Amino acid sequence: MAANFWTSSHYKQLLDQEEVDVVHPLDKEKGITLAEFKLLKMHMANYIWKLATHVKVRQRVVATAVTYMRRVYTRKSLSEYDPRHVAPTCLYLAAKAEESTVQARLLVFYVKKMPTDEKFRFEIKDVLEMEMKILEAINYYLVVFHPYRSLSQLLQDAALNDISMTQLTWGLVNDTYRMDLILVHPPHLIALACIYIASVLRDKDTTSWFEELRVDMNVVKNISIEILDFYENHRINMEERLNVAMAKLGSTIHNLEILQLTPTSY
Repeated sequence: MAANFWTSSHYKQLLDQEEVDVVHPLDKEKGITLAEFKLLKMHMANYIWKLATHVKVRQRVVATAVTYMRRVYTRKSLSEYDPRHVAPTCLYLAAKAEESTVQARLLVFYVKKMPTDEKFRFEIKDVLEMEMKILEAINYYLVVFHPYRSLSQLLQDAALNDISMTQLTWGLVNDTYRMDLILVHPPHLIALACIYIASVLRDKDTTSWFEELRVDMNVVKNISIEILDFYENHRINMEERLNVAMAKLGSTIHNLEILQLTPTSY
């Protein structure tokens, strides 16, 4: 189901949740809490998705870019690594890694089209400089396995690959990139959690199918709960909370475009 994953650098780079949920000391000095740290990373993921719609890259490229961004901030601070530079540069690097190259000048063009601080400057040289910093921050580990491939195979195996289930589970997987799940869990378990949620929402009896898989259902259910909790926690006052977090970082991320989370339509 995920044989190649187990021998990959992605598997070797998996972290415990406690290792991911660490606010860098420089960000702590500015009063950034863990909740705000997660919110800022979610906002950056939204920013990458938004920018990707302009440069027109495949969904896999966006997912890889978000993964790179999240890997960066397990090692570096938001204060040191300006999110306005990191987010688009991760998209630039991911496009190359996924063989779907985006020209730096095109990326810069669209970044300038998006609302930001008037004093903020982002040029081609900034992309190239930040690219090297990101590569160093992630130890040059560029391989990312995503839940999408497992999802398609699993839906077919469970005879759940109708349009309704496919769209719902695909949307759920997309939304997992607004969390740190890809840094903590094998991709096929994330896919299974999305199928589990969707089967409950669509009133599909998948009990026997899950039993045949012989996976640890406690892990699948825990991931499912984390996904559902995420939706619940970001339904209200997200913009207000985001503004508070951004204000603490000051000019580092001031006036970066606010993108509302739109939970998967049930």
